[in-house]
Amino acid sequence: MALMPKRAKHRKSQRGRIRGNATRGNTVVFGDFGLQAMQPGWVSAQTIEAGRVAASQYLRNEGRLYIRVFPHKPITSIPLETRMGKGKGEPEYWAAVIKPGTVLYEISGVTEEAARMCMARLAHKMPIRVRFVKRKTA
Repeated sequence: MALMPKRAKHRKSQRGRIRGNATRGNTVVFGDFGLQAMQPGWVSAQTIEAGRVAASQYLRNEGRLYIRVFPHKPITSIPLETRMGKGKGEPEYWAAVIKPGTVLYEISGVTEEAARMCMARLAHKMPIRVRFVKRKTA
């Protein structure tokens, strides 16, 4: 089941621009290892779910997966071969707006080698460049 907000103040939103790096949600907080975005972009709810499924299949009840992003942005589109005018299209899917530096997923309770393998599987599903990061020890 793809993620989407329970309620939205507005049904449609403008595209906007992704500028700058993430200042929040850019460190590993809940787990020991994370998957960090290196490019800006939109990650659809279906892609987030595909990553969750791939990770849970790999982990097999070992460790814990944390999803750090949520799709709040409705992405609209007009049907193909439609003439100009007639307004903005209907919401097609929901996406998370990702800035460079945002941590997408985190894993805890597994070895670093297993975490690297799991994150590599997740990285293949992502539409943006990502990297493996560890928790900072203070």
